[in-house]
Amino acid sequence: MSVSHSVATKIKQLLKLKMKLLQEKLSRYQEPQKFKQAGIYPYFRAIASEQDTEVIIKGKRVLMFGSNCYSGLVNHPKIKQAALEAIKKYGTGCAGSPFLNGTLDVHKDLERRLAKYIGKEDVMIYSTGFGVNLGVVSTLTGREDYILWDEQDHASIIEGRRLSFSNSLKYKHNDMASLEAQLKKCEPDRVKLIVTDGVFSMEGDVCKLPDIVDLAHKYDASIMVDEAHGIGVFGKGGRGVCDHFGLTKEVDLIMGTFSKSFASLGGFIATDEVITNFLRHHSRSYIFTASITPASTAAVGAALDILESEPERQQHLWDITNYALEGFKEMGCEIGNTETPIIPLYIRDNYLTFLITTELLEEGIFVNPVVSPAVSPTDTLIRFSLMATHTQEQVTEALEKIQKVFRRHKLIP
Repeated sequence: MSVSHSVATKIKQLLKLKMKLLQEKLSRYQEPQKFKQAGIYPYFRAIASEQDTEVIIKGKRVLMFGSNCYSGLVNHPKIKQAALEAIKKYGTGCAGSPFLNGTLDVHKDLERRLAKYIGKEDVMIYSTGFGVNLGVVSTLTGREDYILWDEQDHASIIEGRRLSFSNSLKYKHNDMASLEAQLKKCEPDRVKLIVTDGVFSMEGDVCKLPDIVDLAHKYDASIMVDEAHGIGVFGKGGRGVCDHFGLTKEVDLIMGTFSKSFASLGGFIATDEVITNFLRHHSRSYIFTASITPASTAAVGAALDILESEPERQQHLWDITNYALEGFKEMGCEIGNTETPIIPLYIRDNYLTFLITTELLEEGIFVNPVVSPAVSPTDTLIRFSLMATHTQEQVTEALEKIQKVFRRHKLIP
């Protein structure tokens, strides 16, 4: 007994020592503390109200220009009611993955609706948009195959290709000559999957999908488009960039998320039944994650009803987007190549980006800072994003306050 006790004690001491080493290593990470001490730490700002064009932070009214809900539906009464009714019927969760006990009839109904909406044979619903890209990109191709990805693709795509055993070839952002150069490196008889964002989430520019399709034909490649920031914005009824270009049939896989224009949580992949059959039995982030909740599922269905029946909502989004773009151009802001409701305001300095974000919040304007390592230190920016529920008066107020703060820091004339 004493020997066993001695061994157990030593094991506990070793485990304690390892924990201390881990904590010691992680304690060297002090970047957040530096900005907290300076009073300009801009993350985890607690909102004490519904997500809308105006929110309450620390008891103060703030205009929200940091949301990804481009449709403006996140606070819509029909969506709230649909979620409540789903909870009453199905409860609050599924307590299992779709593969086992977590498939509800409402999940299958939504998959059928989304397949028709997007224009594909089949749809699979995942618990998060991140999980879609992680589970699809990491699963589809084999060791001898190729994944070709834009250097500005979303982090979930990057994590998916990291998990894949396939050859990974990065091409320069929206650079078709670079993409073709990488395609030329691929063995002709191997699978080649080109993965791109439809709308790039930080810069707000759109992929060159017609050119990508031409190259895919030339080199016998397949295409996957992440429509997370395109659905609700582009295309008829908000169907996205693929629909906007009339190239839905030319794109093999179309990914979407529910956490933006669909005002819920989860994601989907729309493709043909050959691919979904394989993914349903191999995609780990699908098989080993609990299904999205009944409330989230019903919310998506209600949002889909509104997107299809209220085209004026999408038109208003474009009206205020164009109004804001013109305002920033006249102001002299550097906004890059954006042509969407995502408007980057380049600052090109980490500290100054945090400082200006903090000062704008004090002025009653909520925007998001984007700094390294998300972008290079010389490309830091403030991400200003619009919703279909914003009014021109709210955008005008934001433009005036941004102009005031930017002039203070000599970023504009």
